[in-house]
Amino acid sequence: MSGPEGPVAAKHGVRERPPGEARSSAETEDGQPRGEIPEKPKSKRAKRRRGRRGRGGARPPEAKPAAPKRDAERSPQSDRLYAALDLGTNNCRLLIARRAPEGFKVVDAYSRIVRLGEGLAGSGALSDAAMARAIDALRICAEKMKRRGVTRARTIATAACRTAANGEEFIARVRKETGLSLEIVSTEDEARLAVAGCAPLLDSECTSALVFDIGGGSTELIWVRLEKDTADKCRPVIGDWVSLPCGVVTLAERHGGVEVPGEVYRHMVSEVAERLVPFLDRLQQADTREGAFHLLGTSGTVTTIAGVHLGLERYDRMRVDGIWISPQDVRRVTRSLLEMDYARRAAHPCVGQERADLVLAGCAIFEAISDAWPADRLRVADRGLREGILMSLMDADAARRRRRRRRRKSRRGAGTTAPAGVV
Repeated sequence: MSGPEGPVAAKHGVRERPPGEARSSAETEDGQPRGEIPEKPKSKRAKRRRGRRGRGGARPPEAKPAAPKRDAERSPQSDRLYAALDLGTNNCRLLIARRAPEGFKVVDAYSRIVRLGEGLAGSGALSDAAMARAIDALRICAEKMKRRGVTRARTIATAACRTAANGEEFIARVRKETGLSLEIVSTEDEARLAVAGCAPLLDSECTSALVFDIGGGSTELIWVRLEKDTADKCRPVIGDWVSLPCGVVTLAERHGGVEVPGEVYRHMVSEVAERLVPFLDRLQQADTREGAFHLLGTSGTVTTIAGVHLGLERYDRMRVDGIWISPQDVRRVTRSLLEMDYARRAAHPCVGQERADLVLAGCAIFEAISDAWPADRLRVADRGLREGILMSLMDADAARRRRRRRRRKSRRGAGTTAPAGVV
């Protein structure tokens, strides 16, 4: 699974400004220096003590300087910085954040299109040029993490490294040249992280949802049941999932992405529809469609379609993330993109040259999914794997802190009743 769609090969060195990424400078949040604690006025008693010292009295021990008060909203845990890095078939993306009451606060972010999976479908291996582009981007990520003082991180690689014959060799090279230890995640882990990252956007009024992530080398689909817990809060439970071995890069390389006549586009939709049949049959046999459900899409394809639908002159994550659109809106945007030639797609502010050769392959995957699971509404998520990684790291740390507190309380309680010498 990868991030938003990438550029033609000639543009690999250009820094991407993808959907979901504000500029790093806008996201940076450095703490302000704390001021000195003002000295308190001396009391009369202190003055008398000073007078006695002048007459030969004993000098009292010096008081330790008062520790600066910590901001009420900050704690040692909330000051800790976490990082999530996702190296996909198309993009290398980094998110650095700290815990906050509402979830987390982004401190820094980075994204670059590297097209790691370029030519992988034909050769079965990562090319030297693609690996070099990815390592250049990973060096920048490693430097950002070091400079920011990240204490907890998870760095993952997805479809391209999973399927490439030289994927493990590339991982070893990354460790040697950048110091980063990339973890090749399974398709199941990738699906779970996608759901975790998008969970806040699931509609609690529905009983289920189909979450899908259209990546560069694979497409994940996850059927989620929305269950109410004891506090009457909505809890997503994965009922079933599948990872299709096709994404925008692989589909565009097979069928073409620069010139896409209607017939070629229909072939792409048909290919994806055939791949969906086993999963669709499985869900129908399980009778999963009881009650209301909706679609939730997270990918560059979905956010690009939403931006075109809104008529944005420049992509705006705040306007896209979380909006609802209808299947009719999606089809209208798709038809308008099909009517454009490559140059017009590249000139569109919500598509750009980086995605112009891949966006229609993404639309074909999207159309096949919406045909297989007709829904009245689709929710757009400009979030996904990295957000899921961050939340899982923060939740794991919070659980450890709770366990330590329970153990300390247990020891204190045992200490009042245990015989002497017994620990």
